[in-house]
Amino acid sequence: MTTPGERAERGRAQRAVAPRSAHAELDLSAPRREPLTVLAAQDRTRLPELLPIRYGRMAVSPFAFFRGAAAVMAADLARSPVSGVEVQLCGDAHLSNFGFFASPERRLVFDVNDFDETVRGPWEWDVKRLAASIEVAARDRGFRRPDRRTAVAEGVRSYREAMRRFARQRGLEVWYARADVDEIRARYEDALAASRRKRVARDLAKARTRDNLGSLARYTVLADGQRRFVAEPPLVVPLRDLLPVAEERARLEDGLYDLVRGYRDSLAPERRVLLDQYRPVDIARKVVGVGSVGTRSWMILLLGRDVDDPLFLQAKEAGASVLEEHLGPDPHGNHGERVVVGQRLMQAVGDVLLGWHRTTGIDGRERDFYVRQLRDWKGSVEVEAMVPSGMRTYAHLCGWTLARAHARSGDRIAIAAYLGSSARFDQALVRFAQRYADQNERDHAALVDAVAAGRITAEPA
Repeated sequence: MTTPGERAERGRAQRAVAPRSAHAELDLSAPRREPLTVLAAQDRTRLPELLPIRYGRMAVSPFAFFRGAAAVMAADLARSPVSGVEVQLCGDAHLSNFGFFASPERRLVFDVNDFDETVRGPWEWDVKRLAASIEVAARDRGFRRPDRRTAVAEGVRSYREAMRRFARQRGLEVWYARADVDEIRARYEDALAASRRKRVARDLAKARTRDNLGSLARYTVLADGQRRFVAEPPLVVPLRDLLPVAEERARLEDGLYDLVRGYRDSLAPERRVLLDQYRPVDIARKVVGVGSVGTRSWMILLLGRDVDDPLFLQAKEAGASVLEEHLGPDPHGNHGERVVVGQRLMQAVGDVLLGWHRTTGIDGRERDFYVRQLRDWKGSVEVEAMVPSGMRTYAHLCGWTLARAHARSGDRIAIAAYLGSSARFDQALVRFAQRYADQNERDHAALVDAVAAGRITAEPA
């Protein structure tokens, strides 16, 4: 095993291979795949009737486009310099993919919360996507250039300084570190205006209502003594409405219930005991997110002792990560397992019912799914409503959180030594974020033009 000193020297030596200032560059000199072509390639495996929703959501703004275009940025990042140190990547680390959820101890925590693209790869790719998202979101909010630069620099500085602190800690200290929301409020409250503090308090209170009982009121109705999903087409479509022919509906229903039974095997034994206390009673297809629209995603209602003891599971299709084209295939044979393992590596705490399964029972084709609770105090910060001071604070929190996630699975000492104590890397990423935001605006404009010309069908968001 190498010593901490040797690991630090490895990190510093990589500056000769990939100077920190080189991360400012955005190399688009070589032929670049047309972004709409990249997105269209993803469409081939998605439900065609949902694609207009995807493009309608992405067309709303450059930030909405950025959220849905992880595959586009993955191709661009593949040309960028890297230090040679790998971590478990989120793969889509933009501002809206951080948020709140409940720990098993029923504490509200803050963490990365989207892992559809997770793989092992260069830590810089996550940091660059986060930095670019700050710049893009700040432009959407109409912030002045100095405010945008400050917010991006704050997020990257927070990552760098946190990684240097984690490099000095013991392994267990890093593994146990987490962002408890009560501690976060105490740390950042002075940086927020009184009106923003009230809004944060409301957001946190709302997150605590987003649980299984909240979902019961939000998504179901009690009719003739039975709980059933309420239709909200096209975003929520109960199976009975999706497939009115009884035989077709029965086959799909059997396939989805088989998915739940198979997923059970991926859980720890004590969690199987918990799941076994519930029985599935209804299913609905649910459209989620921006970049995920068109993938197969199901809500499954299970009931325990009575009609007021619900468990809501979300079974979401897992395909290959957009990063695998550039980094090679993930070693996990099952993409649902890839997502779950990546989430467990990166999150300080996680959903006790998180698992996966591969099935052919949905439509006769082999498909991978990961399964989790639909809502477990899940909440997010409304990036689209932030003021400059709030975005700086939020960028700082996201930078710390991403560093902690990377420190769990990569060589934190080498990364910290590579980054160093100066702001050289921070300023390089400020320039990178500006350049990428410029390119993102051009890509978004191309989508808007394609929709206006009728080449792409988009449903108004």
